[in-house]
Parts: sequence; structure tokens; C-alpha cells
Amino acid sequence: MGTSEPAFEKTQPEVRRTDGFIVPWNRDAIISQLLTETKLAKEFYGVRPISKEEAEEIAVDVEKRIFDSKLGFVSGPLIREMVNSTLLDRSNERPEYSIYRNLLTRVGTPVYDSYLIDVGHGFKAKENANLQPNPETAHKRKADWVSEEEYLLLMPPKLADAHLSGDLHIHDLEYFGTRPFCQDWDLRYFFYYGLMPDGIGTRTSVAGPAKHAEVAILHTAKILASAQTNFAGGEGFYNFLVFLAPYMRGLNYKRARQLMQMMFFEYTQAYVARGGQLVFSNIQVQPGVPELWRNVPIVARGKVGPDVYGDYEDEVRLLFKALYDVAYEGDYWGKPFNFPKLENTLSPEFFKPEYDDFWLDVHRVVAKFGIPYFDNLMPAYRGYGKGVSCYQCCAYCFVETPEDSPDFKDKLYFNDGKHFTMGSWQVVSLNLPRIAYKANGEDEKLFEESRRLMDSAVEVFKIKKKWMNLVAKHNRIPFATQRPLDPKTGKKGTPAVDFDGLTFTIGLVGGNEMAQWHTGYQLHENAEAIRILVKLILEMQKYKKVLEEKTGLKLALARTPAESTAQTFAVADILMEDYRDKAERLVRGDVQEAKSLLTKRESDAPIYYSNGTHLDVGAKVSLLDRIDIEQKFFPLLNGGDMLHVWLGDASPDPEALYTLTKRIATKTHVGYYAYTKDLTVCNDCGRVSPSINGGCPNCGSTNVEWWSRVTGYYQAVSGWNRGKVKELQDRHRYLV
Repeated sequence: MGTSEPAFEKTQPEVRRTDGFIVPWNRDAIISQLLTETKLAKEFYGVRPISKEEAEEIAVDVEKRIFDSKLGFVSGPLIREMVNSTLLDRSNERPEYSIYRNLLTRVGTPVYDSYLIDVGHGFKAKENANLQPNPETAHKRKADWVSEEEYLLLMPPKLADAHLSGDLHIHDLEYFGTRPFCQDWDLRYFFYYGLMPDGIGTRTSVAGPAKHAEVAILHTAKILASAQTNFAGGEGFYNFLVFLAPYMRGLNYKRARQLMQMMFFEYTQAYVARGGQLVFSNIQVQPGVPELWRNVPIVARGKVGPDVYGDYEDEVRLLFKALYDVAYEGDYWGKPFNFPKLENTLSPEFFKPEYDDFWLDVHRVVAKFGIPYFDNLMPAYRGYGKGVSCYQCCAYCFVETPEDSPDFKDKLYFNDGKHFTMGSWQVVSLNLPRIAYKANGEDEKLFEESRRLMDSAVEVFKIKKKWMNLVAKHNRIPFATQRPLDPKTGKKGTPAVDFDGLTFTIGLVGGNEMAQWHTGYQLHENAEAIRILVKLILEMQKYKKVLEEKTGLKLALARTPAESTAQTFAVADILMEDYRDKAERLVRGDVQEAKSLLTKRESDAPIYYSNGTHLDVGAKVSLLDRIDIEQKFFPLLNGGDMLHVWLGDASPDPEALYTLTKRIATKTHVGYYAYTKDLTVCNDCGRVSPSINGGCPNCGSTNVEWWSRVTGYYQAVSGWNRGKVKELQDRHRYLV
């Protein structure tokens, strides 16, 4: 035995593995780790895995460094870091080693940052105002951090860099590899098959089709709660009252009102969504039965027919009246119900004098709380009567027609259990101001850069599709893929979600600032600014069709709600040296305070770009001028858009609001809009008062909470990021 052998034995450390066990040093563990984990290189990067000879070479190098350090104890993470360091050192000679390093990187949060999250602080912006101040939120934010790093490391570097640098934004990145984005559900499916919350049947109890009205309402709440475990975005129901109506026959108004009240509380008192959130929910409602559905057989109690939905006009009207009576009253404190979002369908059959009282009830709620939304089917481009259409989540639009769905009639009539499932696989938003910075006033460069970013978005979508095929294959989204037993045949029924029908959404952020840099004018200042944004979207729509034909993906262009993305892009452009000088002249908010925060690694800065195709929120233009400009973009964005009317009157007149609604619905191209009223909630006496106040007008307490619409939903302002808080302060409000 050589003289160095005893010393070599002494310096062999013990290892604390990542599974928590302490074991003797074993070089072969490094070799095995390299061979196993780099297998993903071919699947995700198209690069060969590391060879056994290369792995042995790396392991010997790492072993020598550890033994030379004469450590008695090392951890698995430390060994992993040293392996990665060795791979990095060799990546110049062998570029594939940088890919191996990505795959072996340990994801996670620094201890100090995890601590800050636990105590409710941290340098990252608040991306979701619906998150609650509770332990589940702290756990979710740390889990999100790990997941986001994982998915970026498994993407081609150019796509990860595009996201991190602010060229584009991959929404809900933390869920990228585990679930689709959002979904609008067909209640008939569950009224026929029953409720299987786990999607499997063996992990939870299975309920048959609801037979009574109360059970039907409870099932709707549980459906949305269950869906939250399989989807990243909002969940909702179209034709909500129409499909519920067969359960309401014979019930008086008092009972119907109690059921609607129960629905609101079931939706807003269940902290069951991701990280202890309220379920982000919406329901499409009408004061009667739409023409398309009047002769369609009902689905209820596990059966189809024999009645048709047109037989239940009275029940729909009863439910609509009850719904808005409860919405007007609010909760026990008199606070509005922020969920479910009430999506009111405006269509020709409901714009008749017999429905005026119903719409006045809606606008009384608007005048008091500002809560309802309006899905306007009156403009010709909405294709009223040709298919099924709904707005979902914050402001995404989904449409299904006989032209794009060969089995449309079967879905309409629920033949063989076929039904409508409308939603989005994934949203990727594009930084429009940045493409203007790069184009520097040249139209063709502007269009070329938009096409480049659309190509990148589609590459992200392809990877998303690959992930979703993988998780579906391994039954990891069981609620979405469930096939319950058909109560009629006893065989497995149709899947809950038709994944082939889901859309990939490309979102737009900062159209106003893009136009401003490109033309020198904001949208409200000169028609040339409007022209370039319209032309850009038309060019993008043309290229979207090319991409659809090339890839087979179903794509949509939409205005992004941009709760955090409007801030994220503004911060990214301030941080990037190539764009900083330009961005400082365009971003909205407090640039100097933002720069001060950013030097301290605080990315939650009070700056933002305008949402989608919106005018600057602070533009001092008349409401009619704002509507006239923003309406131009609705027919161009097949994935959805939204008009906001920020109300400045503490007590608006419901009849005046209804008059404005009729004008918007019948005289403009606006397809989706809402009136937003700011509120102050007193934490001491519980009183709700209009406008944003520093104190409670009832008891004088300054312990108050402000409420307003953050993008497409209401939530307490204390949960907003600083960019959105600054936007709230900047909003130009109107008296109606």
C-alpha cells in the first residue's frame, strides 16, 4: 500500500444526501447522477446525454476537489454545485456541457428570501391580488419559485432569456408543466354525469347527478373548486342560470333568493384554490333564455329532455332577479361579493322593454358597487346567433361556431354527451413598447420584430403542448380528463375537456406606449398613433394565420389584463441598458422612486405600461372619446379585450348608467366592459363607503381597506403590486 493511502482514507467525507440520509462517500453516485439526469438533454434540448466516460471524468475531478479540501462532511447540494462548476468550466470546449449544467442545477430559494416570504415581505412583486395573507400563500410563493426556475431551465435558453429579459412574459409560469390556463365549463356535463371531484373516483366520494336545486348549486361550487386543482387561471360557467333553471321549477322567489345567496357565499368563503386563494370564478348570466337555446332539450338529474330550455323562461327570470337582489345587498358587512364575476350577456332578444326592470336591477348594483361586467354580443363581429361565445377569466374571449366545430350541433344538443368546453392552454404576452424601441420609427422593423416575438410565443406553446401531453398521459390532470360512467349506458362517458378545442393566447401589453415611441403621440393625442397600433395588430393577425397553418395550433390575439405584466415589462425596460433612456420617458408612474427601489433589488416598483390597447388611464379625455378610440381594437382582437369606465361619482344614477350601457352596446364595437367604483371598507365597524377615503365616514377610524377593480376583478388594494396601486391613483374618473 502506498504512503498516501492512509491520508486519503482519512479525508473521505460523509455525505448528507438530499433525501435526508447520511451515507459514506461514493464517487459512483456522481456518475449515476450525471448519466440519469442528462437523459433529459435529448428530450428537451435535442442534445445527446453525457457519456459514461465523460461522467467518470467529471466525478474524478469533483472527488479530487472535495478530498483536497479535507472536509469531514459534505451535503448533496454542495456536491451538486461542484459538479455544475466543473461542467461550467468545461462548457467553452464542449457547449453541450452548459445544457448538462442546466439539467443538474438545483432550484430553490435562498434561506433569507424564504424567510422574507414567511413574514409577508420579499423583493418580488405581488403578481396576484387574489392571494391571501395566510400560511398557504407563503408556501405557494416558495413552491412557485422552485417551479418557475425548473421550467425556465428546461426550456431552450433563448426562450428563457426572452422571458427573463422582458421581451415576452409566460403567464403562470409556475404551472407551465402541470396544467392548462383557464376553462369555461358546461354545467350540463355534471348535471348528466354527476360530480367526481378527483376525476378518478377512488380518492374522493362520487356523487350522482344533482336531483334538487340546493344540491345543484352546491355542485357548481365544488366543480369550480375541483377545477382549480387542474387549471392555472379562472374557472367559470356559461349559460349559468339557463342550465340551472330546470331545477327551479315550483320554487318561490324567497327560496330562489336563498339559493343565490348560498351560491355567493359558497364561492367566496372557500379558501381552496392554489395557495389558499378564493376560487377565481365567473358566471355568464342572462335575464331570459337565449334564442339559440330555446328549442334545445334540457339536461338535468342524469337525463336529457324531454323539456326544452325555452320552457323555463320564467325560472331564468326569477333567478336573475334573485341574483341581483343578493348582489345589491352584499355580504354581512354590506361588502360586495367580488366572486363570481357576473358576466351579463347583452344580445338583441334581451334589449326589449320587457327586460328593462331586470337591467335596472343590474345597474343599481353597478351604482352601489361597480361589480357587474357586460359581454356585448350586439356588434356584427361578435357573430351573435351563429355560435356560443363567452368572456372568461379576466377578459379572454372564447367562441365556438359550426364553421370551426364540425360537431357543433351534437354539442348543442348534448348528443352522446358531447358538450362545449372553451378555454386557453397558455397565455404568452409580448412587450410592445420594446419592439418600438428596436424599430426606432420604421414600420417594417416594427412588424418584423412582432413576428419574431410571435415565433417565440409559438415555440413556448409547442413546449406547453408537449408538457400537457405528458401529464395527460400520466393522468396528472384527472379532473379535466375524467370520463365518468354514463347513467344511461353504464359505460365510460365523454371526457370533461376537449383539449383539441383549447386556444393558445398571445397577449399584447403597452400598445399606447408603443404608438407613442413610434409616432411621438399617445393614442388619445393623434390619429397617427391609432393608425400604427391598428396596422400592427392587423399584421399580427395575418401572421397568426400563417402560424396556425404551419403548426396546427389554435391561436388568438388578446389584450392582456396585465395585473403584473404591465409592471414587469416596465421594470425590465428600465433595468436593461439598451432601453433604459427610452423607457424612462414612456413608462407610467414614479420613475425616480422605481429607480431607487431597483437599485435595492426591489422589483415591486410603482411603474407600469398601459394594459393592452388601452389609452393612458390618466388621459384627460371625455368618456365618449375614450370609448370611440378603444372600440376600434375590439374587432381586431379575437382573443378578447376590455373597456374600463372608472366612475368618479359616489352615487351614480342607475338609469343614467343603463342609458350609457345601451349606447355602448348598440352604437359601438365594444365587446366587453365594466364600470368600476372605488370603495372603502372599515376594518373596525365593517361599514362600506363609496370612493377612496383615508378614514371611515361612519366611525372615524383610519383602519380602512380600499377596494377596486385591479384588472378584471375586484380585490383589496393592499394585495396589489405597487405598479397597479400607482395606476389606481392615476386613473381619470368620470361622472355619469
